[in-house]
Amino acid sequence: MYKLLLSWRYLRTRWIALASVISVTLGVATMIIVNAVMDGFTAEMYNRLHGILSDVVVESHSMSGIPDPAWHQAEIRKVLGDDVVGMTAAVRVPAMLNFRVRGEWVTQQVMVIGIDETSYAEVSDFSKFLLHPSNRDQLSFLLRENGYDAPLPTSGWQHRRLRVGFERAYREQLHKAEQSRQSRFQRDSDGAVRAASTEYDVVGDEAVEGAVASDREGPDSEGRLGNESWDDAANDRQGNIDVADGDERRDDDPAREAPAEGGLPARLPLGKRAAPLAENSVLDPFQRGSTAEDERDASQVFDEMSEQHTGLVLGIAITSLRHRDPDNSVQSYFLARPGDDVQITFPTSGQPPKAVTAKFTIVDLYQSKMSEYDSMFAFMPIEKIQEMRGMIDPTTGIPSVTSIQLRLRDGVSLAEARDKLRAHFPADRFAYRIDTWRDLQGPLLAAVQMETTILNILLFLIIAVAGFGILATFFMIVVEKTRDIGVLKALGAPSSGVMSIFLNYGLSLGVVGSGMGLVLGLLFVTFINQIAAVVEKILGQEIFDPTVYYFQQIPTIINPSMLFWVVSGAILIAVGASVLPSLRAARLHPVEALRYE
Repeated sequence: MYKLLLSWRYLRTRWIALASVISVTLGVATMIIVNAVMDGFTAEMYNRLHGILSDVVVESHSMSGIPDPAWHQAEIRKVLGDDVVGMTAAVRVPAMLNFRVRGEWVTQQVMVIGIDETSYAEVSDFSKFLLHPSNRDQLSFLLRENGYDAPLPTSGWQHRRLRVGFERAYREQLHKAEQSRQSRFQRDSDGAVRAASTEYDVVGDEAVEGAVASDREGPDSEGRLGNESWDDAANDRQGNIDVADGDERRDDDPAREAPAEGGLPARLPLGKRAAPLAENSVLDPFQRGSTAEDERDASQVFDEMSEQHTGLVLGIAITSLRHRDPDNSVQSYFLARPGDDVQITFPTSGQPPKAVTAKFTIVDLYQSKMSEYDSMFAFMPIEKIQEMRGMIDPTTGIPSVTSIQLRLRDGVSLAEARDKLRAHFPADRFAYRIDTWRDLQGPLLAAVQMETTILNILLFLIIAVAGFGILATFFMIVVEKTRDIGVLKALGAPSSGVMSIFLNYGLSLGVVGSGMGLVLGLLFVTFINQIAAVVEKILGQEIFDPTVYYFQQIPTIINPSMLFWVVSGAILIAVGASVLPSLRAARLHPVEALRYE
């Protein structure tokens, strides 16, 4: 009993021990805070990485891809059996995406992925990251009316109708302005040019300047940064036509007045556009005498107000800018959104490959909050990309794909499933690459794991420093209490009893310091975002930038096993630091301890 009483007395009265307690407290709290934040960021990264990647991917090295995916899927099911809970085929190909902003072409490099809209959600969490609630339930490449989640403004068919109506009115205004300019001048018999009407001069100038000003004012009421009107209007004013882009001929163009076959007028209503004979065909805009437009049936006219091109899902960072407003709020500004059209160009699968281009309509945006994905991936129907790339055998009608993706049931070892598939599809016979999602992201995951390990080692050294402080403190106490130790031994206290006094003292320092560090660390983690806001106000500098990390709060995860090991390690270091001073105290002889007393 005297051992515990003496240990408690030393703990209460020796203020030098307070420094050791504070050292252990700060070390434990620091390790808890850093590990909680690191675990939070790591979990977010893992969820986002695995959200778009399936468990196992069978990918082809060749340009032609994997032939007859149905046969390969049947073979995979034979190998893995009931472990497979989802499987789909996909086509991945690098591409260039183009769209217009304020009359200028914007070009982005993207990775186009052709997917099956019914089965792709079975192998990944892709649908969870779409911005329209209906698409999260079941993906559709048909444009929705509206109802997209924030940060999207008005989108879908509602936005498309507003945009097309604005562009048609804009073209009509420029068309009238052009007519008024032409009517200003007439040539007399000598070839001299004279003004015919000052009234039309004023009206025409105001129309053009007003239209140009409206296009240059910046974002409209719906948050759109630009439109295609100015560039299209410029082509109209020169009397050109590009049927695929929806430009109209001038009213004074003879080709517009020529009657079509069957007595139908060839002149189209203003703002309408004739659909091309083939989806990717484009008439020569300078071919004034072409009658291809005249030979079309009225049912072939493509009306942007009520029709769309093949649907496309884009990563949100491809068509948006994210930055801070003057009021310090983070906003997203969209260069294009659901309802707008884009152009995509990618190579065919033949040899040599050729570039093919087609128009697509954005039907939704994808926001995984992983910049690598959000700024790169574009999803379209797999049938469309197979047709454009020539991946369908013309004789048999059997398609090819570039990859087959698998989702396995929970608890199945991904490495074992990968090895079984590699054995079934040997590399000497099949030019396939078979990997798990961890293999595909191996360098990134290894770097994060290495960073976490090194950080824990460095932080653990803080507690080790506190341990050396405990060691030095105990040696001082042993020297100071030499007479007391001699008295205890003279009264019959065994060496083990004397040793246990200092061991209990070290244990007490470790328990108290670890307990206080545990409480401090948990409180800091719980209120870390509020603390960060206070620190930002004091320093006048942002600690956590949501424009970089794409979430508004610092993610944290408190792992009970981490708490146990941190607290246990701190206690063991404190006890271990008290062993040598305890041994020295236990070896003191009573006569030597009391010699000078």
